[in-house]
Amino acid sequence: MKTIRQFVRRHHTATVLWLSFLLPMLIMGSYFAYRHMAPFGNSSLLTVDLGQQYVDFFAYFRHSLLHDPSGIFYTFQKALGGEMFGIWTYYLLSPFNLILLLFPDKFLPSAIFLMTVLKYGAAGLSFAWLLMKSKLHPGFSALIFSTSYALMGWMIANQLNLMWLDAVIILPLIIWGLLKLVSVGQIRTYVIWLTALLIINYYMAYMVCLFTGLFFLWLWLSRWKSWATARRQLGRFVMGSLLSAGIAAVTLLPTIASLISSKAQYTQTNWHFKFEYFPPKMLAKFFLGSFNFNQMPKGTPNLFIGSIVLLGCLFFFTQARHSVKTRWLAAAMTLMLLVSACFEPLDLIWHAMQFPIWYPYRFSFVISFWLIWLAANALQRDFVPKLWQIGLVGAIILAGVAYVWFNLKQFSFLTQNQVLIGVLFLVAAMCLIALPDKASWVYQIAVISFVVIEMTSNAVSSLNHISYVTQSDYQSYYQIMTKQTHRVTDSDKSWYRLTPTFMRTKNDPMSGQFNGGSVFSSTLEKDMPTFMGNIGQPDGDGFVAYTNGTLLTDALLNFKYLINQQSTNNPTLSQSAVQSVSTRQDLNSYRTKTTDGTITTFQNPNALSLGFMASNQVLALHNTTKDPTQYQANLFAALTGQQKDQHLFTAANFDRVVFQNIKQQTKLTGAFLQKSNFIKPGVITFYFTPKTNDAYYLTLGSNLNDDNVTMTLNDHTLSQYPTYRHTIVVNLANHQKGQQIKLQLTLKKSSLWLQNFTLYQFNNAQFESSLTQLKSSQLKNKRHTQRSIQGTVNVKGSKRTLMTTIPYSSGWHVKVDGRSVQPVKVAGTFMALKLTPGHHNISFSYWPPLFNLGLLISALSLLACYVVPRWRRRQ
Repeated sequence: MKTIRQFVRRHHTATVLWLSFLLPMLIMGSYFAYRHMAPFGNSSLLTVDLGQQYVDFFAYFRHSLLHDPSGIFYTFQKALGGEMFGIWTYYLLSPFNLILLLFPDKFLPSAIFLMTVLKYGAAGLSFAWLLMKSKLHPGFSALIFSTSYALMGWMIANQLNLMWLDAVIILPLIIWGLLKLVSVGQIRTYVIWLTALLIINYYMAYMVCLFTGLFFLWLWLSRWKSWATARRQLGRFVMGSLLSAGIAAVTLLPTIASLISSKAQYTQTNWHFKFEYFPPKMLAKFFLGSFNFNQMPKGTPNLFIGSIVLLGCLFFFTQARHSVKTRWLAAAMTLMLLVSACFEPLDLIWHAMQFPIWYPYRFSFVISFWLIWLAANALQRDFVPKLWQIGLVGAIILAGVAYVWFNLKQFSFLTQNQVLIGVLFLVAAMCLIALPDKASWVYQIAVISFVVIEMTSNAVSSLNHISYVTQSDYQSYYQIMTKQTHRVTDSDKSWYRLTPTFMRTKNDPMSGQFNGGSVFSSTLEKDMPTFMGNIGQPDGDGFVAYTNGTLLTDALLNFKYLINQQSTNNPTLSQSAVQSVSTRQDLNSYRTKTTDGTITTFQNPNALSLGFMASNQVLALHNTTKDPTQYQANLFAALTGQQKDQHLFTAANFDRVVFQNIKQQTKLTGAFLQKSNFIKPGVITFYFTPKTNDAYYLTLGSNLNDDNVTMTLNDHTLSQYPTYRHTIVVNLANHQKGQQIKLQLTLKKSSLWLQNFTLYQFNNAQFESSLTQLKSSQLKNKRHTQRSIQGTVNVKGSKRTLMTTIPYSSGWHVKVDGRSVQPVKVAGTFMALKLTPGHHNISFSYWPPLFNLGLLISALSLLACYVVPRWRRRQ
């Protein structure tokens, strides 16, 4: 024991820092191991967006760095194709992501476990570093606040958003740099860490920049000495901030270009001067376990910081050791931060003028940081509260507890037991703070143990409310998907797209490394969901899913291979791991490539090349219809130059309709169905018998979703992706002449609107005849990577427009026979080229817009960091 004490004294600082790093890691690692998270069992940390989005980006990250660097800037695995700079700078630039390179794709859940616990530890370490370097808590008391910071409610609620956690880690280091800037005039630390965060995650860096500005204002005004000193401090702050932005320009400018075509398109311009909820409701979030799944899509800010820290920040405002000005300025800043967490205009500003889709009040980690910082300033070793201070703080706490207790029904995440346990923690914390002797080892161990117990209890009670994807489900699906896709990609090295009729996530193409038609990304270009919605595919502001293809769209968009799951009774895969999202009777028009009894891969003989010669009429195409079948026909007719192709889809009638417990309707499209007896099931059954072998398609409005109706086709579930906001196209029959087709709708509610419910017959023969013209002169691909394509095309006849299905972007640079040409935008989405008759060599190459300018600014900013200090020393 004596030897241990001697070692600790000799290596005091290092011991505290190591403990600040290890404590959060051990707490969360032990909990995850208890929950059997991989690698400690069959569960995993994959849940919500981490399981449905980020893990696929991590697989793409590994593949790009280890196997195909051409996909770093652009990839056709993102929907029909898209830039990747925005995804890198939002999701993938954390240095912790390098851990992913050490794990095979199927073991990514284990890599995510390691990254998560390391980020918890790093957050504790950085806050302890701030406290020790600033001399606020140079001893073991730093562990009180570092542990509270690393395990605060925001971290627990948002641990699945791994890319955000770097901001929590770097924020204390930025503040340490700010303290040095104000106190000794040194800006290097501030610039280094602010630059790092701007590069790692621009979104969270934006929030940190706002908070840093407020923190500097508080620090600047509270330490005001003279105008001359204040001017120098302000100048250094402005210069340091601009210098950081300049050094990070190499990522910031291309990201801005990316956002202009994606997230910036959804910026909110309407301001409502209102409170989003009754402000005292946020008091409930200071109790442990105040988080559950319902708080993810729409809840109040996560503010849990522990009892000792909560009391400490209240005691700050009662202490005479801090000047009246400092306390009043701190009160103003605290009030502003708390109001920002409930007042709509301020909330919108913190989120860069866009309301979050899920995970509200994402900036609330800066509120927690501020409150913990105030507590660290208040709870010094020599602080013993006076009776009036205890009474005042106790009265405030009592009022808050009383409000929550009497309004408990408003908080679904709280129970009476949680409130009572919270009160006990508060009382115990008050007793610990009130003790006079805070220098002894026993006291420090007791307080640190108290904090560990409380923060662990909060983590456990909060995360126990969340369900996760199992490791086996993830691995099984990954192995099945890659087995099927690699069969295709290994045997066919040409350029094409591929899509399955089932999915685990919309980012399957990125984890499976194939050119697909689906994606879920916050930086999805707005043109893509617009086009996908026009042709009858599910779409949203941040996703598209190519699940409702037709014979026409499969051909135009170069879907050469389609993978279909005939049976959902796969013994190696649970029902929750894979979701059948498409019913495609028209697949029997394609050739069978491979089959293993449960999954069959079809080859589409009609798939066009990435580019093909088309009529000039397509250059003037404008969408004038909301009917996806008509839009598809109009697009096809504009490409072929034949007006008759506008009538490829013709409305058809059902032979017979049977209503059960539903009032009879004579007109189906747009009809409102109403149950006769609300207690009994309401069912409507449609019958028709195709008179030809043509394909038949049904359009469904967004109201006809899983929430309102269950649909079966020939007594089998009509598989469909559950979320869509525009009319979609569903295939009901193909090559089924003389066979009766039965479609049944069962109402889930008392009524149902048959929105845009129309049956169409597709003219297969006419389509194939017209398609032959487009096949006659296609782009022959010679070489291709993710960001470059080279090929040749022979232009003959009247078709002088090379139509491509490469999404238009200013980053694409095109050369025809070695000469640069400017592509035109077609159908609001794709690139096309005007060509002259003859044989042409075509090359496409992608380079991120503003990247070169950003690189130049970054280089000049770094040069300034080297030149200016030396010039000043000479002066």
